[in-house]
Amino acid sequence: MKHLTAKFVRDVTEPGRYYDGDAGLFLLVGHGKRGPTKSYVQRVSIAGTRRDIGLGSTRWLTITDARAAAQANRKIARQGGDPRAKRSAVPTFTDALEKVLEVQRGVWRSGSKSEAQWRASLRDYAGALLSKRVDVIGPGDVLAVLAPIWNAKRETAGRVRQRIGAVMRWSVAEGHRKDNPVDAIGAALPKNARRRKHHKALPYAQAGKAIRAIRGTDAHITTRLALEFLILTACRSGEVRGALWSEIDLDSATWTVPAKRMKTSREHRVPLSARAVQVLAEARACGNGSGLVFPSLSGRVMSDSTMSKLLRENRVGAVPHGFRSSFRDWTSERTSVPEVVAELALAHVEKDKTVAAYARSDLFERRRKLMAEWADYLAGRGT
Repeated sequence: MKHLTAKFVRDVTEPGRYYDGDAGLFLLVGHGKRGPTKSYVQRVSIAGTRRDIGLGSTRWLTITDARAAAQANRKIARQGGDPRAKRSAVPTFTDALEKVLEVQRGVWRSGSKSEAQWRASLRDYAGALLSKRVDVIGPGDVLAVLAPIWNAKRETAGRVRQRIGAVMRWSVAEGHRKDNPVDAIGAALPKNARRRKHHKALPYAQAGKAIRAIRGTDAHITTRLALEFLILTACRSGEVRGALWSEIDLDSATWTVPAKRMKTSREHRVPLSARAVQVLAEARACGNGSGLVFPSLSGRVMSDSTMSKLLRENRVGAVPHGFRSSFRDWTSERTSVPEVVAELALAHVEKDKTVAAYARSDLFERRRKLMAEWADYLAGRGT
């Protein structure tokens, strides 16, 4: 009989050894600074000598996983082998990173820059870890990587920490180490977090003026139209730059962005104002047959820096993403729409799971009215 259950493993706090069945598996509970520590250990006879083999923390292994590992070890030992030998081929951090990236590719959106960002950040800031075996990397090694950038580049340091932690968690799950060294360095890093820098945005009262200024430039027409469309729809740059004519229904004045191109991985319907439809008509007139609504000069997807450069060169004090903030401030200060309508217009996901369970509608018609009012405001016709 199996003596351990998932509930027991989760709830037990009394230090001790709690045995499970006949594979020599037991749960070891001890005292820790932040509460009880729990890990799976197996006692097995190897070449006639009893040995204890650590299988890993309960944070990374379920009781089912631990049983499977224990049965595999016992089989090796009964055949005269040493189950500890399988741990000799411990990968380097770089090798482990490749395994983690292989898994992540399955969830990243098509065209995502996430993999390149992972590689670049770890290459630039965690170079000292790359050639080390994952089992010899300790908290001190991780701290040495993060400490020099923790205050000066807090947001970058946070990402590097998270990515190192992901590689270490994979290493624990694969049995190459028992703990995650990233978990042990929290107290050694300063808590006075730097204020997060927000995207540079214009006051909403200046957004219409910015559109008119951009219209008067000699920039390529698709760049000008794309930027105006972005402001009118309050969408993200990547969604606009990658927009396809197949996503546009002019009859119903609706743009449906597929889930694979959304940050939230959820389909987003965008109601198009009359001016947004006019922008599309102008874009259609200068189309190149690529299927892209706003193609670059080369006919491919416009670079993410193209619209930013246009704003910068014309001394508009904002970045494309900042116009989402301008829109959100306008909805709060100049309209009476409920917060949920404004958040849905920005394709934000409700974080409260209980609220989300009842919020089945995307309030499309209410958003259509809101986007028409926003277009009027930008044109100087609204309040």
